[in-house]
Amino acid sequence: MKSLWFFDDVNLFNLLCPHKFKAYKAVHDFDAYRKKDYIYFEEDSANKVYLIEKGKVKIGYYNEDGDEVVKAILSRGELFGETAILGENKREEFAQSIDNATSICPVGVDTMHELMRNNKTFSLKIYKVIGFRLRKLERRLQLLLFKDARTRLVEFLDELCSDYGYDCDKTGDKVIQHPYTQKDIASLIGTSRPTLNILLNELKEENIIEFNRKEIRICKKIA
Repeated sequence: MKSLWFFDDVNLFNLLCPHKFKAYKAVHDFDAYRKKDYIYFEEDSANKVYLIEKGKVKIGYYNEDGDEVVKAILSRGELFGETAILGENKREEFAQSIDNATSICPVGVDTMHELMRNNKTFSLKIYKVIGFRLRKLERRLQLLLFKDARTRLVEFLDELCSDYGYDCDKTGDKVIQHPYTQKDIASLIGTSRPTLNILLNELKEENIIEFNRKEIRICKKIA
């Protein structure tokens, strides 16, 4: 299956942003956010959908103990807040900018519904995105609840390989060029950055991976 965050390798911002539709081009704008700014909080009214023009956004919630649980880290071209399309009235999560120059295109739910009514292909793509997103979130939360940190990392690397990996013809290795920092990855698999470093270095010492800031090379199947 292709990436659950992307859809047929299409940048969703380019596909869905209202400025691509003549009737809406003049009446929509972009919002700018700095690092740690919130786009919305839990319990806020769910009346918009958001597309990322640039930057990165963290989606998460706080559990009963007050600990932050990160559901996703999204980047340029991706959609969030999409459950408002399905009738969600209040947010069940927060969305926070984690870049210093994040640009967001907010789209009112009424506008999105009108676009979907007027274009069946557009509507189908929206529902596919929502379905893929929910399936991936369910899988990630199951990992957080039932798997140890190494298993969560291995599963995440497998996910990255599906989303961003390609075969290196010369060696047969899988090369993953991804947008995440180590802090992002630690948040997504529910561990600390020091623990992530230990796990990555263990895999490196076992000659399973090589890694740097923007690339992970999988040298053999991870067990």
